Amino acid sequence: MDTATRPPIEQIRSWLDQVPDPEIPVISLVDLGIIRDLAWEGDALVVTVTPTYSGCPATAVINLEIENALHARGIARVELRRRLSPAWTTDWISDAGRRKLQGYGIAPPVAGTAGCNLGGDAAPTVACPHCGSTATRLVSQFGSTPCKAAYRCTDCLEPFDYFKCH
Repeated sequence: MDTATRPPIEQIRSWLDQVPDPEIPVISLVDLGIIRDLAWEGDALVVTVTPTYSGCPATAVINLEIENALHARGIARVELRRRLSPAWTTDWISDAGRRKLQGYGIAPPVAGTAGCNLGGDAAPTVACPHCGSTATRLVSQFGSTPCKAAYRCTDCLEPFDYFKCH
């Protein structure tokens, strides 16, 4: 693709903002914050991706979905690069992504270091995505996917996933 006809990076980012995360389809790869860089190198588009954690089982599917989305838009050469450092953090989830998680019934990560300490003495205070109550309790540090923990609201009694801080 010559430089005169290739789409600008912001256009490409908007295309990738339409690609859902395979484990949480309400949030896009861009909202999730794993698309770290987009750059043209010659006639190849280089997409740098930082997985939510190095052993994420969805990484292969994510890469395939990125390639498919870009090929469908006419980008013939796509090179995917995996960047593990700096490690992905839930701080990279966009505000829109946090709202989408909550609307989907998944409590977004609690901001701040103390809120991220699921392995410590106290679980973070997590607001119920269904009723908004903070009268919730950790049921299990292992939720429906490795990046989530299982919680239950003691007010509305609904179970819900909490997107763990990283």
